[in-house]
Amino acid sequence: VPVPTPRPGDVRVAVHAVNIVPNLANILTMWTTWFPQSPLPTLPAIFGLDPAGVIDAVGEGVEGFEVGDRVYVNPGRSCGSCRSCRNGDSINCASYAFAGYFGFSGTAIGLLDRYQGGLAEYMVAPAYSLVKLPDELSFNAAARFGYIGTMYSALRKAEAGPGKRILINGISGTLGIAAALLAPAMGLTHVYGTGRDRNLLEQVDKLAPGRFRLHSLDDGPLDEWVRQETGGHGADIYVDALGPGAPHETFLAGMRAMARGAVAVNIGAIAGDVPIDVHHMMDQQMRLIGSAWFTSGEGQAMADMVAAGLLDLSPLEHVVYPLEQVNEAISGTAQRNGGFSNFIVSPVATG
Repeated sequence: VPVPTPRPGDVRVAVHAVNIVPNLANILTMWTTWFPQSPLPTLPAIFGLDPAGVIDAVGEGVEGFEVGDRVYVNPGRSCGSCRSCRNGDSINCASYAFAGYFGFSGTAIGLLDRYQGGLAEYMVAPAYSLVKLPDELSFNAAARFGYIGTMYSALRKAEAGPGKRILINGISGTLGIAAALLAPAMGLTHVYGTGRDRNLLEQVDKLAPGRFRLHSLDDGPLDEWVRQETGGHGADIYVDALGPGAPHETFLAGMRAMARGAVAVNIGAIAGDVPIDVHHMMDQQMRLIGSAWFTSGEGQAMADMVAAGLLDLSPLEHVVYPLEQVNEAISGTAQRNGGFSNFIVSPVATG
């Protein structure tokens, strides 16, 4: 395809790294069957959710960015004119879309087709989507910002911080590992995490020795474990990072582990109708919210944490493929070291 030309308000980025996550295979093969209301870009299309690279050209009217800047490109696209956008809430745009992935409503097609994804040597993106990267942050690590940012935004929505008892369901997975990486940066002092693979849980524990309390789901119900660990209090914040194929009982056990006044945030997209005792939630003043992504401003905060030495992404294990091996990269995610593996496609074969 021709090298794209940035329009007013846009930049062109020479892509150095694109993160490949397990869900991309579902997007490409099953999405139209599972979620026909959430459109894909018009084919042929360039996919690729989480790119990072160097600004190569700047369109008219762009301020604050210039050629040569190292950036992560947040794939979130908004129209700028709907009521949510005009209220400064672009992530709830009526036409919100993930460039190179899918849209959240039928009206997202225009944004999906205007802005292609990152699996290319060059891509065009709006300046509002950019995150400036410090020299301390590699392109490979920055390309993981999508899933790290999803966890960061969920924790912020739940007002996570020192003293709060936080339960992460699936802490060793692609989404969940972000909580372990973010814990020191956000001052999280009481982190309870679940998973099945004991080896992976041991690796998580080594990220910040003494900060985590970890439990294998093979060792008994997680709600009973949380109650025991907290002296019967329960979790003040519950973040479920389990994917669409996860059993509902595991999610519900996390709900049963919540303290009075607690908040639950779902970011893993557990699928199907899940029975919830709404009367109990009312009596206990609990909340359950969904959090789908993060803003570019939150992405910039994470980049600043890296620059300040608060957020250490060095535990990520980069598995890098050249662009022509993109299909091997997508298939390769089936064999991964939990959330530690970071699958990258690099059009320039560099990190």
